[in-house]
Amino acid sequence: MRLSKSVSKNATSLYVIESTYIHGKRSTRTVESLGTLEKLSKEHEDPIAWAQQYVKSLNEKQALERKKLKENAEVLIRLNASKPIPKNTRVLFNGGYLFLERLYYQLGLDKICETCQADARASYSLSDILARLVFGRILFPGSKHKTFSMMDQFIEPASFELHDVYRALSVLAQNSEFIQSQLYKNSTMVEKRNSRILYYDCTNYYFEIEQEDEFRKYGHSKERRPNPIVQMGLMMDEDGIPLAFNLHPGNTNEQITLTPLEKTIENDFKHSKFVICTDAGLSSAPNKLFNSKKDKAFVTTQSIKTMSEDMQQWALHRDGWKCLGDTNQYSLDDIEKAEAEALQQGQHSAYYGKLFYHEKKDRIEVQDQTAPKGKPKYDYIDQTLYVTFSLKYKEYLRFIRQRQLDKATALAHENLKPVQKSQATNPNDYKRFISSVSTTESGEIANHTTYFVDADIVTQEERYDGFYCVATNLDDPIQTILDINKKRWEIEECFRITKTTFKARPVYLSREDHIRAHFLTCFIALVLYRLLEKKVTTPEQSYTTDEIVEQLRNMNFMASSGNGYIPAYERTTFTDRLHQVFGFRTDFEIVTKKHLKNIQQKIRAN
Repeated sequence: MRLSKSVSKNATSLYVIESTYIHGKRSTRTVESLGTLEKLSKEHEDPIAWAQQYVKSLNEKQALERKKLKENAEVLIRLNASKPIPKNTRVLFNGGYLFLERLYYQLGLDKICETCQADARASYSLSDILARLVFGRILFPGSKHKTFSMMDQFIEPASFELHDVYRALSVLAQNSEFIQSQLYKNSTMVEKRNSRILYYDCTNYYFEIEQEDEFRKYGHSKERRPNPIVQMGLMMDEDGIPLAFNLHPGNTNEQITLTPLEKTIENDFKHSKFVICTDAGLSSAPNKLFNSKKDKAFVTTQSIKTMSEDMQQWALHRDGWKCLGDTNQYSLDDIEKAEAEALQQGQHSAYYGKLFYHEKKDRIEVQDQTAPKGKPKYDYIDQTLYVTFSLKYKEYLRFIRQRQLDKATALAHENLKPVQKSQATNPNDYKRFISSVSTTESGEIANHTTYFVDADIVTQEERYDGFYCVATNLDDPIQTILDINKKRWEIEECFRITKTTFKARPVYLSREDHIRAHFLTCFIALVLYRLLEKKVTTPEQSYTTDEIVEQLRNMNFMASSGNGYIPAYERTTFTDRLHQVFGFRTDFEIVTKKHLKNIQQKIRAN
């Protein structure tokens, strides 16, 4: 505290004031009004000297109180019920980002940014901007402008301006591959990375524009939107933690996006011994050939519908099936007959929960695309095909199809306007079941159109119900192969988190380098989230994505002028687990400025 004089034309007044800091901003508050010099002169011979001595005594008393409070771990907060709060002053801040920030520094992203910015002449900190973009993407997703406007919600104030954000995007885009490789390298020192099995899949993101350009192209949208799109290929490890990604124009064939990313992982990540697992859309012969050499292998789903006729006959053959767990031979006719009889009694048969399979060694010939021009070189891929059959899977497919048939029947009955059929290969579009015929009232061909559900299409699809095929060049037991393939759902979960929780689309950017930087921040956000998810999950307790993000988002603190921050969130099992994992606590009745400073120092410690 210190003495302050306020001089007006009528009088000179003395006040006791002290400095306060809220959200990094310094301000002052009046502790006490001592009166005017004229009034004080009547009581004290030297009012200035008296006032200085009085302030000194207040400071000594305050120091004694603070010492006593420190011993008792108590903080005394004085509030005035008749004093309005200052205008345009925020008092509520988010502290959930502190745990993400700890991961950010553990992964060495600050050092990575320093390397990227070494040759760039910039007044801003690339690390500060990247950190805020990543935290904002997880907690308060939105456009870059919206993210910047919400940065004052964090306890620590931002040290840059909006125009710095867009300049930083260009630097991030230029160093995208370097950042990804270094992030992977650093992550292995933070958490064990199970990278023997790698999962790869593609998705795309739409833009709210009508005219395509060199990068944002019209293509097959996963969401069936009529907008230009950009395609992303994502590589993930066995724990669902992203490894790397690449971007391509929206009209790129996804089958040619796999091997370039694998080569990047071999060269930049120094990781070349792995098994790649993909869905049927990426199981092309060139991809299989690439993953049949050196120390690589593949596990991929295989579409039975697209097999040759003789291979389909083998895949759907009714006899000679094995069951996981025994050595007997089974007939599908006997299995389905037993199930039908059991259903008549209102229950499932003993076969319902079992998985049946048969296998076949196969050799396919493929042209080596790397051979010199004019000299075609052919190579061979030896693989094993495992076809499985499950009554449970069959029931699930028929349940889904019946719901689609109900929609198709309702639409066909309307018979009001032509039905635009989607691609016949899309298993999610019920319109594929609708056919039409044009006749006159006497039955002749004419312009009158009638729509109906085509039973032949339904019958054709039912042939494949319950069947599933996986191809691999591994010699492992079938259970191992199926376990590898079963985890493919996690990469779909990564895409869902990015699109739904992190709201990565639509993208409100037009420059290609800015778009690439946007998805880099989304990728880093996904890595941080997945690592945090892995750390807080225990065998006894797990949390959904919505639960984790929502609780981090709700970890608010109310600033107490000059004292610290008061937690304004509910303490839960999740917050206890966070504090246990990260080694610091924010759930005291008040987090003093000194304690917060200690937390921030711990967060930045490598």
